[in-house]
Amino acid sequence: MDEEQARELLEFLRLDTRPDLKGQATGYVLGLTGSAEGRTLLAGRPDFLEALLLLTGDHSLAVVKDSYHSLINLSVAVATHRVLAKELPVLLHRLLDPGYAFADQVCTLLSNLSREEGTCCQVFQAMQEEGLGLARVVEVFCTEGYNKKAALHYLGPLLSNLTQLPETREFLLDRSRCVVQRLLPYTQYEASAVRRGGVIGTLRNCCFEYKYHEWLLGPEVDLLPFLLLPLAGPEEFPEAEMERLPVDLQYLPPDKQREKDPDIRKMLLEAVMLLTATKAGRQLVKEKGTYLVVRELHRWETEPDVQAACEKLIQVLIGDEPEPGMENLLEVKIPEDVEERLQHLDQEEERQQGQQETQSKGLGVQMGPSGLSR
Repeated sequence: MDEEQARELLEFLRLDTRPDLKGQATGYVLGLTGSAEGRTLLAGRPDFLEALLLLTGDHSLAVVKDSYHSLINLSVAVATHRVLAKELPVLLHRLLDPGYAFADQVCTLLSNLSREEGTCCQVFQAMQEEGLGLARVVEVFCTEGYNKKAALHYLGPLLSNLTQLPETREFLLDRSRCVVQRLLPYTQYEASAVRRGGVIGTLRNCCFEYKYHEWLLGPEVDLLPFLLLPLAGPEEFPEAEMERLPVDLQYLPPDKQREKDPDIRKMLLEAVMLLTATKAGRQLVKEKGTYLVVRELHRWETEPDVQAACEKLIQVLIGDEPEPGMENLLEVKIPEDVEERLQHLDQEEERQQGQQETQSKGLGVQMGPSGLSR
C-alpha cells in the first residue's frame, strides 16, 4: 500500500463516513493487521491509530469490533504505545463500566500495552489519576459476572503485567488489605487458562519481594499449597511422607490432574523457587514436603523447559545451605566471569528449547482477520 492508497483508505476511517463503506474499510484494516507486513506498515502511522481509536466510539457494533481487534493486533508493537497511551483514561473507564459490551477487547488491549515497563507505568499512573486504583481492578476481577457482556479474563494478565512495578507489588502485599489472599483461589480456575495464568504470574512476581516471604508462607496467607496443588498428581506416598505434605495435598483422588498448560506449570515452579531465596523461606518450603511434589512432577513432565525448572528447584531443596553471608539468593553478588558463563548456559538452553518448539507463547495477544514477566 503506497502513500496515496493509505490516504484514500484513511478518508473512509471517519465517524461521518457512510456506514457500509466504513465497515468495508475497518474490515480491510483488520485484514492488514493479520500479517507482519501489514502491522509494520500501520504501526508507524499515528494517523491510522488515531482513526481506529476514534472509531471505537462508532454507532456500528461491527465497526467498533473490527477497530478494537485491529488495535489489539497493532498494540503488540511497542511503536504504537505512545499514541495508544493517550487514550488510557477513556479505555480504563470503559474497562470498568459494567455495561460496556467491548470491555473484553479493552481488557486485552490494556494487557498488551502493559507488557512493556514504560507503558505499564503509564497505565498504572492513569489508573491512579482517574481514581480507578488497583483495589477497584482487583474487586472487579474477583466479582463473578461483574459485566454480563464480558468475561474480563484478561484482567489476570493485566494484573500480572502491572506487578512488574514495585509499587503494585507493595499494594498487593499490604497485610492490612488482604488483597493477595483474594487471588489465591484462581490458581485453579478451570474456566479460563488466561485468568488462571494471569493470577499465577501475579503471584510469581510478588514473590520477588523476599521481605514478605515468611508472611506469604505463614498461616495468614499460606501460599505454598496453592502453588503446589496444581503441580501435584494422583501419586500415593508412604504414610511418613504423606504427613509432611500440607493437608490440601494429602490423599489426593486417583483422578487428580496436573495443570495442563506448561507455561503455567513453569511459572508455578518459578514462584516456589523465589520463595526459597531466603534461609527462612527455604526451611519452610522444605518442611512442607515440596520436594516430594516436584520429584513426582519431574518424573511425569515431558516439556524440556519445565523439566529444567524442576531440576533447578530440586537442587535448592536437596542441596546444602549457602555459606554465611550468602543466605539470601536474591541479594548474592555474582562475579562477572561467573555471571557471563551462566548467561551463556541460559542462552544455550533457550536455543535448544527453541529448536524443539514451533512457537512461543506470551502475554501478548493478537486477533485474526475474522476475529481474534517479567
